[in-house]
Amino acid sequence: MDAERAALILIDMQRDFLEADGFGASLGNDVTMLRPAIIGCARLLTLFRSLHMPIIHTREAHRPDLGDCPPAKRSRGDPILRIGDAGPMGRILISGELGTEIVPECCPISDEIVLDKPGKGAFFGTKLGEILTAFDISHLIIAGVTTEVCVQTTMREANDRGYECLLVEEATESYFPEFKQATLAMIRAQNAIVGWTASIKDVERALQTPCRRLS
Repeated sequence: MDAERAALILIDMQRDFLEADGFGASLGNDVTMLRPAIIGCARLLTLFRSLHMPIIHTREAHRPDLGDCPPAKRSRGDPILRIGDAGPMGRILISGELGTEIVPECCPISDEIVLDKPGKGAFFGTKLGEILTAFDISHLIIAGVTTEVCVQTTMREANDRGYECLLVEEATESYFPEFKQATLAMIRAQNAIVGWTASIKDVERALQTPCRRLS
């Protein structure tokens, strides 16, 4: 990894997925299953901020008129509340609503980029590619939720675009632990066909070495 050209991407650490009154819970999920990811992501934020490395936060969020939310997406599953419906934290997965905001433990600071994305992957319908090019980024360190959906989709999108990707194991979670483990295995299968995975300790150790250009 060329750490001089690396950025941290935190995927969808927002209240609608992580708190009891949000969209994740309306789908019948136990949102406490995602809590460990908050600790891991907060630790990564501390590391990257201390090293003044680029940080990008994403949020799955749609326009108020739902013009960027295909009917097929809105109709999936059997939730109590669907995308755009009014919930305890405002309209579900709508830009500007309370539920779409990132949890306080991972809240962005002024110089960090926040991208609203209409899809599961962070490249679709966003300017992420342009941002990474502007920063001359080639390596992505990825964390967030959920492992098998938005995180994995983003990694596969990035892989197709030529980025080297690493998923931090303790900084991602799923409502279904077996899905997380399966995703980690798929990502690093066949000598990292999609990318690599590593522990937070390994990432900290690597980035804090005197020479941060790694091979």
